[in-house]
Amino acid sequence: MNGVHDMGGMQDMGPIQYEKSEPVFHERWEARTFALARAIAAWRKWSVDTSRYQRELIAPVEYLRMSYYERWLVALTELLVETGLVTRTEVDSGKPVPGSPKSIPPLTADKVLPWIARGSPFNREVPAVARFTIGQKVRARNMNPMTHTRLPRYARGKLGTVARDFGVFVFPDSSAVFLGEKPQHLYSVRFSARELWGDEAAPRDSVYVHLWDSYLEPA
Repeated sequence: MNGVHDMGGMQDMGPIQYEKSEPVFHERWEARTFALARAIAAWRKWSVDTSRYQRELIAPVEYLRMSYYERWLVALTELLVETGLVTRTEVDSGKPVPGSPKSIPPLTADKVLPWIARGSPFNREVPAVARFTIGQKVRARNMNPMTHTRLPRYARGKLGTVARDFGVFVFPDSSAVFLGEKPQHLYSVRFSARELWGDEAAPRDSVYVHLWDSYLEPA
């Protein structure tokens, strides 16, 4: 979707503030939020794409005000309510409603390290025809979806060249809104810097963007 979260290529957003020896978490609550998100994800009530989409739905003025893990916490809370794991009353009070059903956590302490080591691969060993080949000229579609997409605005409508075919992966646009995985080929597409940013860009620079079949059309 188009939104304030898609900042790639935007101007006047200020310099990136580099923090030397930056800790993984600045506050203890950030670590707890990360742990909660990972543990609840083991229930498989939604996908990582759904989580990203939920963060994108935060109002722009709030999104820019919030820190990284504040966005995680707000989105996680909304997903918990939307999927019926908790009620809005329980969120507001911090206490379970009397008589509410209890769920057994799918991720106990002894399972954490093996679960993290296994990871969450999104490649799929299913037959899917590749629409494009390495070296082929392609154009990123000029699309403006109302829901989640991994096609950045700065690449839409631009010409590029397929540099690599990674194989078949879950399509995030459909996964984000519970429409199935719809696996398809994922490519690394090379765009010249001048194609993306204009003649002021360095002539020898390039940007590689990972794009699915559905994001591309023949040039």
